[in-house]
Amino acid sequence: MANAGTAHSIGFDDDNAAENTCNDFRRGGRMKCVILGGAGFIGSHLAPVLLAAGHVVRVFDRPDRDRTQAFPWRNDVEWCEGDFVNPVDTERALAGQDIVYHLVSTTLPRTSNENPVYDVESNLAGSLSLLQLAVRNQVRKVIFVSSGGTVYGIPRQIPIPETHATDPLCSYGICKLAIEKYLHLFHALHGLAYCVLRLSNPFGERQRIASAQGAVTTFLHKALTGEMIEIWGDGSVVRDYIYVDDVVLALMAAIDPRTDGHVINVGSGMGQSLNDILAAIETLTSVPVRRRYTMGRPFDVPVNILDISRAQSVLGWRPGISFAEGLARTANGLSAKF
Repeated sequence: MANAGTAHSIGFDDDNAAENTCNDFRRGGRMKCVILGGAGFIGSHLAPVLLAAGHVVRVFDRPDRDRTQAFPWRNDVEWCEGDFVNPVDTERALAGQDIVYHLVSTTLPRTSNENPVYDVESNLAGSLSLLQLAVRNQVRKVIFVSSGGTVYGIPRQIPIPETHATDPLCSYGICKLAIEKYLHLFHALHGLAYCVLRLSNPFGERQRIASAQGAVTTFLHKALTGEMIEIWGDGSVVRDYIYVDDVVLALMAAIDPRTDGHVINVGSGMGQSLNDILAAIETLTSVPVRRRYTMGRPFDVPVNILDISRAQSVLGWRPGISFAEGLARTANGLSAKF
């Protein structure tokens, strides 16, 4: 990850944009920010950048998450343990906070269709309870990470704008979309400020290999360890992959009051097929990648590339790390473990 003291100046439209934005945040005093699911991949990258910008950070996650692994670099993050679907735990996490980053997800796109009831009970019901508690605790803003890779379904145009029809092919995407709608409802009924970031496919250091989520990091790990890589379909499926540091910059910019009520795509704006990823890994490592192709999955849309022009105009943000550079950084992080 880029140095936390300077990371928030990368990826904006001019050299001073990030600094000016952070100054805008501070006009009402520094923010108290709670990251729900903050011990996870994205949250562990977001926390140090929020701290570097002068904000106070609380992390809420399950008791079984290893805080030393997620935050080995500092002890100035407040840790709050609990269960997202338990309103007592969630309210304790929200108490006294200005900004809520909602990064929690209890399911994965590839498994959500196997038990959609659980998806609704945990993700959707838990999020609805969260919004009620946010109003009761006078939270200033909720920033929700949605899924630009699943909410649109089969695209009718590429790149995909936020105005595109939303016809998800998996329960994961349906629940993400429903949470977006409830955010809009609570904005209309209670004045709760919000911003939705429809994220593409993030990758980078500290992404959990055990979860098998994230093709780039999973493929890299298997390539470095000589394992067979299983590809669903013929490898032609195209996705929009974005390096985690760029995701963090978008999350930082979303604090700005001018983003209230917005739904914004956050991605690279470019596509990589699974075969492209494997070729890039072979180029980087100079080692042939072992691969096996299997039957495709019915919920895998053939191509998903996000239109990020709204992110540029509303957030003043654009991705600053190329796929090749992000791949190299991720590989270096994984190699350090061997």
